[in-house]
Amino acid sequence: MADPGTEMTPPDRIVTARLTLRKARIDDLEALHDVMRRPEVMRYWSRPEHDSPEETAAFLTAMIESSRGVSDDFIIEHDGHAIGKAGAWRLPEVGFLLHPDFWGKGFAHEAMTAVIEHLFIWHDIDHLTAEADPRNAASLGLLTRLGFQETHRASRTMQWRDEWCDSVYLRLPRLGVRPGVRPGPTHRSR
Repeated sequence: MADPGTEMTPPDRIVTARLTLRKARIDDLEALHDVMRRPEVMRYWSRPEHDSPEETAAFLTAMIESSRGVSDDFIIEHDGHAIGKAGAWRLPEVGFLLHPDFWGKGFAHEAMTAVIEHLFIWHDIDHLTAEADPRNAASLGLLTRLGFQETHRASRTMQWRDEWCDSVYLRLPRLGVRPGVRPGPTHRSR
């Protein structure tokens, strides 16, 4: 932990080898809507694709206005363009969305690796959680590579349009990262 009397503020920006993760801004609406309007992106999300920019604006506003003690979410940028989001929408649960043009290139892994380190450094939590549809092999594979382990499964946890979906629940314990310890060379903040 930080020394008492030393105020440490979590960074609003994380820079990785190829990405910048930063706090959401209202001018992210067009790019975020381009991600969230796509059925293939939202297929395993908690709700179907966004039909209108207003729907995405409500999501984005909630992201911007959320309290850091409850949420710590980031927009993923590549080459100056917003391509998705990653983070904890409600601590300790994490999630991510990525524009399909950037699938299969390691961007989700790179973003989530940085997010996980950030969350364990800046929040006094002993684990992170994730939830995924068991049919979402790509996300489950990524979470497993990140160290998450399945804790249990449940049936009919979410209705997506007219279909009931199941859930796989996963957990990642804090290992060797203490809150308030400054980031090492793999995690740069600006």
